[in-house]
Amino acid sequence: MLVGAGQVTIRPQARSGGEAPPEPLDLMASAALGAIEDTGGSASRLIASIGSIRVVRSLQWSVPDPGLLVAQRIGASPKESLHSAIGGNTPQAWMADTATAIAAGRLDAALVVGAECGYARASARRTGARLAWTEQDPETPPAVPFGTDRAPTTELEAARGLMLPVHVYPLIENALRMSSGWTLSQHRDRIGSLWSRFSEVAASNPHAWSRTALSPDEIVLPGPKNRMIGFPYPKLCTANIQVDQGAALLCCSAEIAEAAGVPRDRWIFPVSSAEANDHWYLSERAELSRSPAIRLAGAAALGSAGITIDDVAIADLYSCFPCVVQIAARELGINIDGDVRRLTQTGGLTFGGGPGNNYTSHGIASVAHALRERPGSLGLATGLGWFATKHAVGLYSTEPPAGGFRSTNVQSAVDGLETWHAEAGFTGRCEVETFTVTYDREGSPERGIVACRVGAGRRAWANVTDPDQLSALIAAETPGWTGTLGADGMLDLDG
Repeated sequence: MLVGAGQVTIRPQARSGGEAPPEPLDLMASAALGAIEDTGGSASRLIASIGSIRVVRSLQWSVPDPGLLVAQRIGASPKESLHSAIGGNTPQAWMADTATAIAAGRLDAALVVGAECGYARASARRTGARLAWTEQDPETPPAVPFGTDRAPTTELEAARGLMLPVHVYPLIENALRMSSGWTLSQHRDRIGSLWSRFSEVAASNPHAWSRTALSPDEIVLPGPKNRMIGFPYPKLCTANIQVDQGAALLCCSAEIAEAAGVPRDRWIFPVSSAEANDHWYLSERAELSRSPAIRLAGAAALGSAGITIDDVAIADLYSCFPCVVQIAARELGINIDGDVRRLTQTGGLTFGGGPGNNYTSHGIASVAHALRERPGSLGLATGLGWFATKHAVGLYSTEPPAGGFRSTNVQSAVDGLETWHAEAGFTGRCEVETFTVTYDREGSPERGIVACRVGAGRRAWANVTDPDQLSALIAAETPGWTGTLGADGMLDLDG
């Protein structure tokens, strides 16, 4: 069970003059000690019981065995140190693995921890400062790997510009708009309203990076401080990775908690969990505005607990971009226009902060603290990796699950669903399925990235660079384009 949750946020304005910027190890150790303190029990007993330290991979700091360094900082002597693959699903996947190991008696206690110092890194780049972050002997045996990974895109997708989240998620957002039949104005209003509500939650979250509530227009209308990134998203609709944040989750058996004197009102029980990946490449997915993996994993987790989504009072949905929240809410059956606390506890990755692969640790920590304030309630947390690819769903409660914790993998069910195929050499007539337009740093449109339907179960990827056609793409209230795809991968839109 989860007995302690620690979060650390170091905003630049909180540092005194001349104070060095934080490093990931500092934040991991601080979050870990915060999680131990959060238990209300004996710190020495809990630290001595930690048999596994599980570090979420940092995007800015790389050493062979970061868990060993964390252990040295907090005075622990774990039998194992693990290091994750890339993916924001990792913290929830690790909570499921940890709960399973503790229930089976293979572990007494484990620490899941991660941190990023994206702001410190970006600031150093701007000023030319050198960051003297902790190093480790390169001959140190590497930590045990956890999770698997592979390239997130095909060669064709990468060639057409699907390289970064800010290129891919706008495509998914526009697929949602086009499949739902929303006009440009309706779509903008929906995004603005949703993200404004998230900013209000962040304003009340002491651990959020940005604690200013914003209006819908401030979020969706581009301006000097809110430049366009990838249509329809300006900067305030994207994950903010330039944050200095860490989080840690301490899990242990009931026997260890009792021996360490952890008060019963601090105990949070993992109830059930489920995982699956959607078809790995975007090209393979039948509907770019849906997530069968979330739907099936959510149903499995709820089914294992013997409940429905209506029984869940508290949730934190992974929220790197508005489309992810909209899709997850639809697949899980959560009313997106209802209580915002059934969508986010942190304020999301734009406002709460997006510390790389570790955001979901903050989400789970926040769900745990919210459950303590509402004993008997059920909470849900989701994690997501790569391009809406990897998914993990977890249920939590202040009460133990009647049938014990259950973890399910529904990958075989997802794998059995329809797979589309990308046509690398297609030329000729096609229909625009979805698109985005990327922008330079001055706010000028650069390139259109377009998914085209070219037959039953087949799609092609194209680019648009003509300025007039780019303007037409971003201005149309009701999109529905056709065009001709050339051998060079350029799409000539009709009209």
